[in-house]
Amino acid sequence: MKVLIVGAGAQGGPCASILARDKDISAIVLADMDLDLANKVKNKIKSDKISAVKVDAAKVEDIERAAKGVDVIINLTLTAFCSNIMRAALRSGAHYVDTSFGEPTLLDIRARDNILSQIIEKRPVELDGEFRKAGLTALVGCGASPGITNILVRYACDKLDHVEEIHIRFGRRPLVSSAEVVSAWSPTWSPFRALWGYAVEPTVFEDGEYKKYPIYSKCKEYTFPDPVGTIPLVYHQHQEPITLPHFIGKGIKYCDFKYTADTQAGTLIKTGFASSEAIDVKGVKVAPRDVLLKLVRHPVDTFFTENENTCKLPIKIGISAALEVTGTKSGEYREYKITYTPSFFVTPEERLGIYRKFGATNIYVALPAIVGAKMCTEGNAGRGVIAAECLDPTKFLKMMAAMGGPVKFSETLSREVSIL
Repeated sequence: MKVLIVGAGAQGGPCASILARDKDISAIVLADMDLDLANKVKNKIKSDKISAVKVDAAKVEDIERAAKGVDVIINLTLTAFCSNIMRAALRSGAHYVDTSFGEPTLLDIRARDNILSQIIEKRPVELDGEFRKAGLTALVGCGASPGITNILVRYACDKLDHVEEIHIRFGRRPLVSSAEVVSAWSPTWSPFRALWGYAVEPTVFEDGEYKKYPIYSKCKEYTFPDPVGTIPLVYHQHQEPITLPHFIGKGIKYCDFKYTADTQAGTLIKTGFASSEAIDVKGVKVAPRDVLLKLVRHPVDTFFTENENTCKLPIKIGISAALEVTGTKSGEYREYKITYTPSFFVTPEERLGIYRKFGATNIYVALPAIVGAKMCTEGNAGRGVIAAECLDPTKFLKMMAAMGGPVKFSETLSREVSIL
């Protein structure tokens, strides 16, 4: 299999590293606007399978040239380029996979035509018919979240005849005390996407309709398994409450997504740093968001600086996810709760094992994307534009386990029992 990766950043590096170690992969084209960055990733991995090329994702023709002869394109760049890369995949006869999708750069997901607005407004999904006709798959949202979350929600929904509600909870907490009184905002993935998710009014599927809520609303404490414990969560803009009711169906009446209440990000947003509207600063026009994104540390640095010694250090951030799905089976009410660790490791020993296996530890987005790409090329995915929940969850999880990915989750079933 020959793969084109668009984006050599925080997940592009780990993605190339995983693929370079995969016996099923014959060639990897690593494309980025910053050719120096792509070459830096290539040089760290040291694999003859990788070739680095400069690509402007704003130009479909540029992407097409890089995609010549590839079987699948994995899009790990900004969501603003999803449509361009999808079109390039279609023209190149390649399958398409991304890990985040449907969002414009604006702070309103309905402000510009995209997959999310098309689903919300019950319109045909862009390029779905074209991909179907070509016998190709465009798999959107197949990373960590969206991605693994959707797969595990589908796993629970498959156990029910009728689904009532879906609640998705993601939490993170620092595990190592800092000597600093204050610290800089330092997201562990795309700073733009991290900021965007908090700055946009979150969408909740409620009573069969998509509704918007204020940012940082419905703040409530939630208890995750150790080491995360009890932390405050808020509504957060994410794709799952939009795609899950659309693709799964089964009568879903409610679906939401809550995430850690990041007060640092909230302070920046409420101060105005999420705005793309230029302001005058001593005669110079500048967008506040551009200033923030220029100053913030970019997480791609982790890929270049990690090694076996850094992997042995204490885990700094605890991450946990909980999925709650309620509904009925043969008329009996059931509640499924699934908890898991999105990062795939809890201890330094587990993290070191992942590093030795894949050459990177920040694999929780890239690895699911690769599994999704393999399912597309092997004919184990539907054709057209689909989301991760459209994949067979058992096949997906077994393939990820076969690749060496830690597939561990806790499943709890509660149900009403009536003895007459």
